Amino acid sequence: MAITPDRNSSHLAGEYFVAAELYRRGYSVAMTLGNAKAIDLFAEHDGRTVNVQVKAIARRKNVGWPIMQDRVVPGVMYVFVCLNEPPDAPTYFIATAEEARLKVKQYSTRGIIDLTTLRNEQFLGRWDKIEAALAPAIVRATDRSRRASG
Repeated sequence: MAITPDRNSSHLAGEYFVAAELYRRGYSVAMTLGNAKAIDLFAEHDGRTVNVQVKAIARRKNVGWPIMQDRVVPGVMYVFVCLNEPPDAPTYFIATAEEARLKVKQYSTRGIIDLTTLRNEQFLGRWDKIEAALAPAIVRATDRSRRASG
């Protein structure tokens, strides 16, 4: 008999899978704690950072990811994860905040991003969007003074 994960477990598993994938790609990753947070992960590479929000569903038969349009935070990257049935690996769909906001089908009391709207080359496995979203490196005061005196 297959074990069915609950919603909270699916979300947490999605966060861990995304953190592992980012780490595998050379990022340092920190996870945030708590429920109902706007940012799940902080990823850093070469002194540049990006904020990541993870949304996860257990399997492809789920319709999509619940998300309210007004909860999409500008400047945050969104990784939508379909965990899939074992032995299949998770599937990742990466979107900017602007792209995610446009994909939300908003109802009066809930919103959803339908899986079928992300299942294309614009979103599927687009980890390059994370790289493009990295904030510029922070210039330390000591680096500035060296440049000014050099």
